[in-house]
Amino acid sequence: MASGTLYTYPENFRAYKVLIAAQYSGAQIKVAENFVFGDSNKSKEFLQKFPVGKVPAFESKDGLCLTESNAIAYYVANEQLRGKSDKEKAEIIQWLDFADSEILPASCACVFPLLGIMPYNKQTVENAKEDMARALNALNTHLLSKTYLVGERITLADISVAMTLMHLYQYVLEPKTRQPYQNVNRWFQTIVNQPQTIAVIGNFKLADKALEYDPKKFAQALGGKGKKEKEQKEKKEQPKKEQKKPEGPAEEPDAAEAALAAEPKSSNPFDAMPKGTFDMDDFKRCYSNEDEKVSVPYFWEKFDPEHYSIWFGEYKYNQELTKVFMSCNLISGMFQRLDKMRKAAFGSFCLFGSDNNSSISGVFIWRGQELAFPLSPDWQVDYESYTWTKLDPKDPKTKETVNNYLFWTGTDKEGRKFNQGKIFK
Repeated sequence: MASGTLYTYPENFRAYKVLIAAQYSGAQIKVAENFVFGDSNKSKEFLQKFPVGKVPAFESKDGLCLTESNAIAYYVANEQLRGKSDKEKAEIIQWLDFADSEILPASCACVFPLLGIMPYNKQTVENAKEDMARALNALNTHLLSKTYLVGERITLADISVAMTLMHLYQYVLEPKTRQPYQNVNRWFQTIVNQPQTIAVIGNFKLADKALEYDPKKFAQALGGKGKKEKEQKEKKEQPKKEQKKPEGPAEEPDAAEAALAAEPKSSNPFDAMPKGTFDMDDFKRCYSNEDEKVSVPYFWEKFDPEHYSIWFGEYKYNQELTKVFMSCNLISGMFQRLDKMRKAAFGSFCLFGSDNNSSISGVFIWRGQELAFPLSPDWQVDYESYTWTKLDPKDPKTKETVNNYLFWTGTDKEGRKFNQGKIFK
């Protein structure tokens, strides 16, 4: 198992690839403390190990020194991430190159002017947007019938491409812009919501609105540099060691930590709604710990139809479903991306049928009377892939439907038998 020290600056998406791979493999990676980009990586000691001075840089416990994030990530990964066959390994390398050659240049050209890292050029940005759309369309087509980029489990391909897309989803791809790329959105949300990814980057927030260009940012970056140099000359005694900003895109420009705007915490729309009398947490405990004879009467006795609603969802593209486990991954991915709904929502979704002949449908119960997904950009990734119908709690057919989905009985409307289900609670 690999172990060693990673030299990088905060919020470096290239370093994220390495650290996420290590989370999957169990590699023991320590991030060097007190590393200052533009200073530490120019020291004699650093350049003796890494002559080009690039970061991220990695030094293993046995003295191996590596640069280039893809190489480091490959070294610290396990067999699953690297690919188990020559075919998978070749496909993974293909996607690593795709990220660096097709996505990264377009991302830099679109994002860096917004952050004040480089000057704005309208034609350059417009060309980059076209390149970005072309790359996303290619990804969207590839992911139409696939859960992951290579094989049936997460690999370095998914980690690398997702991290390279991160700044676009953070600053550029607002809801309207990302809407045409539903397959990519679904996949991206799946990757960034994996526990191994969250452990490195935290809870990722999609852009509510694209960051607008502000010419003052670049001017301030240039002005700030001159001012800092002047102050350093005037204060020779006990100068404070400050983290330096890169001057432009020539050397790891995404290191401009000061230019990254602090992300506000997204609010939960359910918090603004009356709580009513239905105790969702208590019902979840009852559902988890009691048998059907207790939990069914509990639900219908305690349910508050004034403040809560019941919705039935049917997947629109059942004809595209192939392997059962891949279809179940669609449900799991949706539930992961809706994690912030759990406080005031409960759901049960089922897969009916078998390989190449199946359907997905289920019920959701949440606070409020409106369809919840449009209330938050964080909840909008998957919902348009389903047809949603509000159910009448007083209708006996609703009770039958809810009971069937909560306890996984019955068939779908085509008569396909229950295969397996997943609970959102």
